[in-house]
Amino acid sequence: MKLLAALLALVLAGCTTAGPAGSPARFVEVEQMAAAGLPDQRLTIWLPPGYDSSERRYPVLYMHDGHNLFDPAKSNFDKVWAADKAMLAAMRDDGIEPHIIVGIWAPGEDRYRQYLPQSLYEEAEGAPRAAMDAMIEGPPVGSAYLDWLAGPLRHWVNANYRTQTGRDATAIAGSSMGGLMSCYAFLERPDVYGRAGCISSHWPAADPRIVGEANPELIALWDRWFAERLGDPYGRRVWMDHGTATLDAYYAPYQQAIDARFRASGWREGEHFRSEVYDGAAHEENAWAARLPEVFAWLLAEQ
Repeated sequence: MKLLAALLALVLAGCTTAGPAGSPARFVEVEQMAAAGLPDQRLTIWLPPGYDSSERRYPVLYMHDGHNLFDPAKSNFDKVWAADKAMLAAMRDDGIEPHIIVGIWAPGEDRYRQYLPQSLYEEAEGAPRAAMDAMIEGPPVGSAYLDWLAGPLRHWVNANYRTQTGRDATAIAGSSMGGLMSCYAFLERPDVYGRAGCISSHWPAADPRIVGEANPELIALWDRWFAERLGDPYGRRVWMDHGTATLDAYYAPYQQAIDARFRASGWREGEHFRSEVYDGAAHEENAWAARLPEVFAWLLAEQ
């Protein structure tokens, strides 16, 4: 893989969000970046206000489904997380340090097999494995995606932008299957990611109508999967949440079992992890945008 492929298209350097005094925030688009074992990837990078008028280094937040983060015209459903505005609000209202946001676009029809935690898939049996197999088209590539995220992509970002490179300055977040991938990255690479936002995580990991509600095999699989990987917090923190409407209505039994595993593993709620329920919230970008400032305010706060 040649990282120079990333330089095929560095475009769009316009201010889109207001912020503190100094240079305005701006976006950078990387139209095509090669990634070993994966389809070519695309990035949208948000540089916070002041980036161009200072020499400071910034923590980095990596977010999945980058096309749905900032610009409705580029989104799947004409609605976005408004991640840039959420970051500005967390900076203004909660004193959160400005972060560079690296949005990684989802690769279309390959999204499911790229975001599915590969170690979970390989450990799954029975009905949960059958449900995953019914969804996936081709072999899972979650491991290759994580290797690229934690390796070549992170090294490229650190080489091209003024970043803080330590674990505690490196966060990852996403929703639905992106929530699963964020937890997967956090647990499989604790040396890289100190914070994870697992928002409306799709714990059924497949079509919930096939898996069934509160599938005991799948609950046991998630419990075992987390138990084997959580370890000591060592200063790390995780945000998890879900709503109660549409697809999120399936998540409570799984989330409750996972919360119990966190507690049993010595993770303290409110300090090392949070798990929130948003009554009436649906599985969609407007709901995630509404709570994203709260997510950032806790997840990205200095400890």
